[in-house]
Amino acid sequence: MSLWMILPVSLPVFTITGIWVVYAMALYNQHVCPVQNWLYNESCVEPLPLQRSPVLCCTLDNVPLISKCGTLPPESCFFSLVCSTGSFMVMLVGLLRYAHVIEKHHNCVLNTAGLSTGWICAAGLIMVGNFQVDFAKVLHYVGAGVAFPCSMLFVFLQSALTYRLAKTQEEFWMGHLRVCITLLALVALVLSGVFFCQESFSLQHMSAIFEWIYCMFIMVFYGTFAFEFRGMSGDTLMVLSRGGPDTFSTCQQKAEAAGTTGLPQTDNLTIL
Repeated sequence: MSLWMILPVSLPVFTITGIWVVYAMALYNQHVCPVQNWLYNESCVEPLPLQRSPVLCCTLDNVPLISKCGTLPPESCFFSLVCSTGSFMVMLVGLLRYAHVIEKHHNCVLNTAGLSTGWICAAGLIMVGNFQVDFAKVLHYVGAGVAFPCSMLFVFLQSALTYRLAKTQEEFWMGHLRVCITLLALVALVLSGVFFCQESFSLQHMSAIFEWIYCMFIMVFYGTFAFEFRGMSGDTLMVLSRGGPDTFSTCQQKAEAAGTTGLPQTDNLTIL
């Protein structure tokens, strides 16, 4: 069992813990209202941070969206750290997953598309974490508009890739698990987006809850890569160091040896 499996496990552990710490900090500083609060007002006499009453007066500016939790200091600093570190880990896991597929199987369109969407998602996440919604709304929403759809597309592609490469019963069960997580994440993302566009206070609050649920599912999905990473070795890094043509040539030879393709040797890419 390889120590590489610690990497995909550490990503959800660090990220999920980090954003909940951000929420706890925002709640402690009264920058957002608690998740269990469902009562919102058009306006309040005092801003939320200045209120000392046991019953808080909340407006839509205090809805506990993840971005809202990381808007004001000091939690904004930690939020940027979590997003930036998480983005790096997402890129690293995606790259190693890409190389592992080439090493153990062969390259394909799904594998390349999965790497691309994962890295684009990471770029959007960096923008979300470093451009707070109250101070750089356009850039923040651009980052969110990139990160959310790309993360959804990434898990969809990886689920399809898992089935395409599955040979053992364990691998098929992992495919089933990933499809379940993907479908649940899709439902959460759609509901969060639909409710976010509504004017109802309750639906806005529901949007925040589903946003949290969606992020949890995506992070758990990344954790499932520990299944493949347990068999990873230093040879996986050699796949990356060899680069383009040699990598595809090696994959082509593996595919031909396994009798899985009838393409000519001049083809460098196994087409779906």
